[in-house]
Amino acid sequence: MPAALDPVIHPIQRLRICALLDPVTEEEFAALRDLLETSDSALSKQLSALTEAGYASQRRAARGGRSRVWVQLTPAGRRAFHGHVAALTALASHGGGPD
Repeated sequence: MPAALDPVIHPIQRLRICALLDPVTEEEFAALRDLLETSDSALSKQLSALTEAGYASQRRAARGGRSRVWVQLTPAGRRAFHGHVAALTALASHGGGPD
């Protein structure tokens, strides 16, 4: 059975978040925001959707005397992202139709 597109990951900002988080253990919220060139509120909204689905987690930690938020993909989030990318690749390779 071919991989299916994941409706949680499919919105472009969530796809970009997953793509940035996949190769790293975790990323600081502010760095992720800057890489995505988005606002805190927009990033928070997209991260909430990923977190509610069990695809991302966040932790707070003090660094440099300030509280910071670190974000990471969960194992389920990595599997979902890889499955979504496989589905996109299959769709692009085969035009979405049967072989």
